[in-house]
Amino acid sequence: MSDFQSEKALVRDFHAAICAADPAETAATLARFTAPDWHWRGMHPFHEQTGPEAVADVYWNPLKTAFTRLQRRPDIFLAGLNEMDGFSSVWVVSMGHLMGLFDKPWLGIRPTGRITMLRYAEFNKVENGKITETAMFCDIPHVMIQAGQNPFPPQTGAHLVQPGPMTHEGLMWDKQDPATGKATLDAINAMLNNPGEKFHDPDEAMRLARVWHDDMIWWGPAGIGAAYTIPGYIRQHVNPFDDALNEGYRFNGHLCRLAEGHFGGFFGWANLTIRNSGGYMGMPAGPGPADMRVVDMYREQDGKLAENWIFIDILHFLNMQGLDVLGRMASVQHNE
Repeated sequence: MSDFQSEKALVRDFHAAICAADPAETAATLARFTAPDWHWRGMHPFHEQTGPEAVADVYWNPLKTAFTRLQRRPDIFLAGLNEMDGFSSVWVVSMGHLMGLFDKPWLGIRPTGRITMLRYAEFNKVENGKITETAMFCDIPHVMIQAGQNPFPPQTGAHLVQPGPMTHEGLMWDKQDPATGKATLDAINAMLNNPGEKFHDPDEAMRLARVWHDDMIWWGPAGIGAAYTIPGYIRQHVNPFDDALNEGYRFNGHLCRLAEGHFGGFFGWANLTIRNSGGYMGMPAGPGPADMRVVDMYREQDGKLAENWIFIDILHFLNMQGLDVLGRMASVQHNE
C-alpha cells in the first residue's frame, strides 16, 4: 500500500513552482510537472484544456498578471486512491485560497489594489511521476463580491472569507493511518446513501442528523453562502434549493472520490443536471436543464460529517440558463 508521499511531494513542488514563476515562464514550469496531454478541467469561462501551454494561456498567466505576489494558502491537503475507478488511481487534493494583490483586471472584474482571496479546490491525478489530470475549481463570484462588484441578489447564507477546518489538522503532509481515511470515506458514503429524502420532508432534520453533526458547518459558495447547524442548513440552503431546483433532477455521478485522515471529498463533471424552475439565488427560471459541476470537501468527526466546503460552477450553470454573468458585467462597466 502506497503512503502517497512521492505524489504529495510532486504536487507540493508543483504548487511552489507555479507561485514562484514569472508569467513568461508559466508554461515551461507547468510542463516540468505535467504530462504533454494533461487534461485540465476548470470552471467557466476556462472549461477543459489540454496541455501545459493551453492551461498557462487560459488560466495561470491571466491570474498571475492580475494578482501580483500570488501565494497559495492551503487549508486541506490530502492524497488517496480514487473510489470511482475501483481504488486504482492516486489523486492529491488541495483546498484553500490563492491570495494576492488584485492589481489588474481579471475576467473583466475591476482591480482593487488590495488583498483578495480566491477560494480553490484542486484535484490532481498523479501517474508515473507526472500530473495527468486536474480539476481546478475556484469561486470567481467570491472575488467579485470582495471587489465590490456583486452580481447576485442577497444570498440566503452568510458571506465571508472562509476559514479552514476547526481542528487545524487538514494539512496532511505526512503519511496517515489508512483506517482513519477509510472511516472518513465511509462517513461520506453514508451521507450520499442516506435514505428518506423527500421534498420539504418534515423529518429532514432527523434524517440529516443520522450522518451530520448537530453543529455542522456548510461552507457554501458565493451567491449561496455558509450555514451553521442542521436547522440553519435546512433553512438557508436545503429549502431554497428544493423550492427552485425541483424539476428534472438527475445525478450524473462523480469522477473522483477519496479520503485521507479525517478529510475527504469528491468532484463530478457534471455532478448534477437540473432545471431552475424559478427563484434559485434570486434568479429567474431557466428555459431548460443545466449542469452543476460541484466539489464537496468534508471533515469527519466521530463517524459523522462536521464541516463541508462546497464549490459550484455557478457561472457555468447560469450561462447554460441564458445568463452570462461575466459578459453582463463587462457590458455594464463599458457603459458606465
